[in-house]
Amino acid sequence: MTAQPDDRYEPKKYVEIQHPDWVKNATLYELNVRQFSEGGTFKAVEQQLPRLKKMGIDIIWLMPVHPIGILNRKGSLGSYYSVKDFLGINPEFGTEEDFRDLVDAIHENGMYVILDWVANHSSWDNALVRDHPEWYMRSRGGTFQSTPWRDYDDIIDFNYSRPELRKYMTEALKFWVREYGIDGYRCDVASFVPIDFWENARAELEEIKPVFMLAEAEDKELHRKAFDATYNWTLWNILHQIALNNATVKTLSEAYIAEHISIFPKEGIRMNFIDNHDKNSWEGNQYTNFGPALKAATVFTVMMDGMPLVYNGQEAGLDRSLQFFEKDCIEWKEHENEAFYTTLFALKHKNQALWNGSRGGEMIRMMNDRMDQVISFVREKNGDKVLAIFNLSMEKVQVSFDTSFDVGRYTNLFTGKLQEVSKKLELIMEPWDCVVLHNSY
Repeated sequence: MTAQPDDRYEPKKYVEIQHPDWVKNATLYELNVRQFSEGGTFKAVEQQLPRLKKMGIDIIWLMPVHPIGILNRKGSLGSYYSVKDFLGINPEFGTEEDFRDLVDAIHENGMYVILDWVANHSSWDNALVRDHPEWYMRSRGGTFQSTPWRDYDDIIDFNYSRPELRKYMTEALKFWVREYGIDGYRCDVASFVPIDFWENARAELEEIKPVFMLAEAEDKELHRKAFDATYNWTLWNILHQIALNNATVKTLSEAYIAEHISIFPKEGIRMNFIDNHDKNSWEGNQYTNFGPALKAATVFTVMMDGMPLVYNGQEAGLDRSLQFFEKDCIEWKEHENEAFYTTLFALKHKNQALWNGSRGGEMIRMMNDRMDQVISFVREKNGDKVLAIFNLSMEKVQVSFDTSFDVGRYTNLFTGKLQEVSKKLELIMEPWDCVVLHNSY
């Protein structure tokens, strides 16, 4: 007698949503409209789109474009995340037609656009406070409540136990997709909002068009039915600790990558970054946070499993923190970083081993004899292969690698030279040096 299959023992997919096809090898660019140009307008952003496309950017993430609250405002211009009208456009940036033109221009340049969305709270003077005070959280004294334990005095929190609030916020999310044709959202403090809200919102958005959703959170549960990508805060923290010489490579390999490979869903995507508006505004800039390790750390965020982010100005060598509540324009100038990103992103687009989520290759550890200083791994997919090697230490090292599974001819990404790899690879590496070998031609 043939045993009947038992569905109880069949593997089940953790991630139930499907990423848009264009996400498979996409890169991301966070854009602060206020600081992006002297004028701080949508029209000024349009002028830079061809440059960003040439650099290899696929998705433009616009920080919130809504009117900013005045009551309890921080600074003279306020925080983008203190939203006064979820259906409106900040007049500082331009008109509704200007925004529509920007979305169209992004699409015409072969890129996609996501909006920064603030679902957790509003400004004190949002019309919803007057019209629906029951939609807000209350303190013990019965007053409106800012996010507990955070310095967010310019906002008050919503109460997501209210179905009417959930419907309003879902309809607002659909409005920008339907009316302006945007391609998804980056969702602020996503884990502060109930996950079942996000899962339903994703389903309703998908009825309009395929969308890309990025959560400012690390919870893997968000990937199941709501978000394509989540933040890789942990990776930033470990690379930062290594750069400051407070941690060794083993912290990265054994305390993080081992867990990432074993636990994180294969179809999920981590957003890897060196800088973003939170880090830049409150914790220093790319140079102070990574020092001489900056290049190696940047390359690592592109070679590792995940979607790389560029925060506006990094390509121009941004070496200071941009003010958050005032006008503080990026100083645009020619800089080697732009060509650096262009080189990295060209390889990511072409070599399937570096694609995002399950479309890319798994990180396989390549053993070496300096494991406390040098981290090395291989990624391979559909015949495409990348060997990534990093000396994450302050010392010059001579290191030997076991490349018995990776014999072949490769191109060095940064020199363009061909390199034959035998069963054993020997390298002398300077402090904070990195080597990327690939078989893309």
